[in-house]
Amino acid sequence: MAIDRRNMLLGGSAIAAIAAFIGLRPMGTAIAAEGDFPYKLSDEEWRAKLDPAAYDVLRHEGTERPFTSPLNDEHGAGTFVCAGCAQPLFAADTKFDSGTGWPSFYTFIDGAIGTTVDKSLFMTRTEVHCSNCGGHQGHVFEDGPAPTGLRYCINGVALNFVAA
Repeated sequence: MAIDRRNMLLGGSAIAAIAAFIGLRPMGTAIAAEGDFPYKLSDEEWRAKLDPAAYDVLRHEGTERPFTSPLNDEHGAGTFVCAGCAQPLFAADTKFDSGTGWPSFYTFIDGAIGTTVDKSLFMTRTEVHCSNCGGHQGHVFEDGPAPTGLRYCINGVALNFVAA
């Protein structure tokens, strides 16, 4: 196969489309830390504080694999707090099994969560972050149970559970 202008353009277009589809971001950019949040650490301090999976989710909007979090099976009384700053985010009695593989809640503790529009992966979603440190938690969807009809689909590595 000869390399000609048409093949070069087609190949370049394919590479650009794939890159846009998977939502590539520059490495080393602390995505979640862009806002002005009360709890602040340098990138080096975040790396030292968090395990690699939590760092990827909280600071770079990563996603853990479904059905891997031990918090999926946590059904005790207590509070789910941000793994980055320990701010209480979700009361345990608002947790439900959504079948998605991530801890899910139908509401949050007042003032604990902020949202932004996420337009990655050719769709528009509502991203959820901790209002204290800006750490990415997951997304909220409109397919949850009563009374809110919402499903806060949260990465387990972004949370810690504090028993009552």
